[in-house]
Amino acid sequence: MQSSETTEMDPSSPAYQLGLWFDTLESLGEFVGIRFGRICRLSGKVDWFYLSHRDYDGIGGFAYLLRERGAILPDLPTISHPHDESWLHFFKFVPTMLAPRKVLEWKPLKQGRELETRCQPATAVAYHVFDEDKTARIRRASRAAEVTVNSLLLKYLDSAIRPALVDPGSVTPWMIPVNLRGKVSQSEDTGNHSSYVGIQIRASESVKQVHQRVRQALRKGQHMAAWKSFTATRLTTPEMKMRMIETGRATSQWSVGAFSNLGVWDAGKNISAAACLGDWLFAPPVLRFQMIGAGCVTYRGRLTLTLQIHPELTTSPHVAHEWLRAWVGEVDTAILTAPVA
Repeated sequence: MQSSETTEMDPSSPAYQLGLWFDTLESLGEFVGIRFGRICRLSGKVDWFYLSHRDYDGIGGFAYLLRERGAILPDLPTISHPHDESWLHFFKFVPTMLAPRKVLEWKPLKQGRELETRCQPATAVAYHVFDEDKTARIRRASRAAEVTVNSLLLKYLDSAIRPALVDPGSVTPWMIPVNLRGKVSQSEDTGNHSSYVGIQIRASESVKQVHQRVRQALRKGQHMAAWKSFTATRLTTPEMKMRMIETGRATSQWSVGAFSNLGVWDAGKNISAAACLGDWLFAPPVLRFQMIGAGCVTYRGRLTLTLQIHPELTTSPHVAHEWLRAWVGEVDTAILTAPVA
């Protein structure tokens, strides 16, 4: 199948229009940098890097940072789902996009220092590194449950943050970014090829049920509908975009957060350059309509989790550490009780 050709210079392209949305978010004081970090294994110190989501997606940004340090990455991961770019997906999804938003309430949380300026990285941040053995066990537990690592991690992330909601039994909406490389193309392979699906999780649901929700959203082509929706908004002014953001209409649903997995960067990739070594961290941006940014990446056999929280919810690193500890605890329990694959 042919990929649809788009460039960032074409005002009618989804990628160009998506960039305008990020411009508007910045004008409203949002920080749209994708968070990356590299941990030095000797000192344990983290060097943080931020790349604008206007210009990169998670995979593209990570590839850029690795290439800058000497990694040879001729090809970046492509989408495995069969849908092509089509207006049909968009029109089928319009009723969902127009549906009322349900915004969940958070309990009061401990606060840290206020941010000094707008458009500043979140200060409520925490991360965890699973060693090679734990990473392999998480993969085995996922296979035994017949789900992806994504679905397993998302289920337990959802469980970890629920106690902070006013109603922990609420149906929680999540955004999951989707890599569209292989279906759409741009002048730079590191450019923003990211769309998304939105799912809703019930507290009682199993990992397998969460997995089925994600698969169903992909089968329906939600990610292609969202991509075309960026083109559909090309006639909106910056003021209209601001209004849509402020009323929660900029995406298909209000979400408690976004969970993104950059995948496995091991076999088949020349990433052994000395400047690339160490454990790498990643988290998607946080926004007022998407308060949690949780990301993971498996690099040279070690899975990392990174979690950050929007400053309007909390600026306290303590809260992020507590949520991350709960998330890791849920994952540890899952792999301890998983049947042998």
